[in-house]
Amino acid sequence: QLVESGGGLVQAGGSLRLSCAASGSIFSFRLNTVGWHRQAPGEQRELVASINSDSITNYASSVKGRFTVSRDDAENTVFLQMDRLKPEDTGVYYCATKRSFDATFILWGEGTQVTVSP
Repeated sequence: QLVESGGGLVQAGGSLRLSCAASGSIFSFRLNTVGWHRQAPGEQRELVASINSDSITNYASSVKGRFTVSRDDAENTVFLQMDRLKPEDTGVYYCATKRSFDATFILWGEGTQVTVSP
């Protein structure tokens, strides 16, 4: 399973660091791509950042330069450092993982709420 933590309420311009911890997985976490997704109220869920097994990262244009995704495979954990937060970053943040041959993300956490006040 995947468990997110680190969400909360922060003022615009502030920072938060989210964690996604994997446990009891049936496949090797270090070989997986992990994606951070967010869902704002009334909006569709969107992928904001991902990191693959070679630590190659990708970011949505809306967060590039402000968010940083990293991984600690020894701890089976992926992080999302979010800086210079904006009110439009508000939403529920989910991490999800997939293997190299999976077309879509197949294992999801339950999410953590991030609220950015003006």
